Amino acid sequence: MTAADVWLPIPADEIDGLPEPAASGLNYRFWDGGDDFPADPADCAFYVVPYMKGTEIAVRPLAAMASVQVVQTLSAGIDHVQPGLGSLHPGVRLCNARGVHEASTAELTLALILASLRGIPRFVEGQRQEEWHAGFYPALADKSVLIVGYGSIGAAIEDRLAPFECARVARVARSARTTERGEVHPLSQLPALLPEADVVILSTPLTPATHHLANAGFLARMKDGALLVNVARGPVVDTKSLLEEVETGRITAALDVTDPEPLPAGHPLWHAPGVLISPHVGGSTSAFLPRAKRLLAGQLTRFAAGEALRNVVLTTE
Repeated sequence: MTAADVWLPIPADEIDGLPEPAASGLNYRFWDGGDDFPADPADCAFYVVPYMKGTEIAVRPLAAMASVQVVQTLSAGIDHVQPGLGSLHPGVRLCNARGVHEASTAELTLALILASLRGIPRFVEGQRQEEWHAGFYPALADKSVLIVGYGSIGAAIEDRLAPFECARVARVARSARTTERGEVHPLSQLPALLPEADVVILSTPLTPATHHLANAGFLARMKDGALLVNVARGPVVDTKSLLEEVETGRITAALDVTDPEPLPAGHPLWHAPGVLISPHVGGSTSAFLPRAKRLLAGQLTRFAAGEALRNVVLTTE
């Protein structure tokens, strides 16, 4: 059996269930984006991309990976590795981390919605200043919600919206289909759906079609007082257009991702009225490592056995 290198951003001895090297012919190499590669990239057959280290690190070894068969991300999105895919030979499978981030991202989405609607940032500031901000605040109950990007994360968000007694949940994806929960509308129907939504959630992948999807026209169609929630990628929203809208007070926003990111000191988004920002922590919770390890153990067990892999999103040509 010819040995094949597997590059892991988590030490192999910390992952239960990996195929044994002697039986599988897999050599586990630890690389989490450091300056030095753990071995010759040309010998790598299975490359697990370092998590949350950015595009530059993600693609750095790809051009030299002459033997690679699988590129596995630990994120739901693949936009950070796509710039390097052109350097790979045909037939390389790119797999994402479907099943790892849904629960955590959906949790944060609900937290951002509830915090924004119920005025939690104002209460935190009021506590700091010893001020009592009583009054009536918006509830999620009886609101109309629009989920833009109805993959596994979008579906997980809707699962968690169910107990909140929303008046309606509408779903939008790249193409129309029907799910157990109801109709999924195509992107072409967004202009008609946006004016009806009190809360608009962006959970779509970043692609050329979704870059600046939430542009000036999109935001202008949102109803007065609506909340925009972005748990997708920063560039899905046109930051300049968003600033122009929130500065009028017409809509509000809750953003786990921004463009640029990290958001630099002095950027006007930090202090824009009605904007709540979290630092891209949708998936980075205590649930991440156990789920990521289970994913890797399962994928490498299938790889060693020559079985079909899960979460294949594209194959290079």
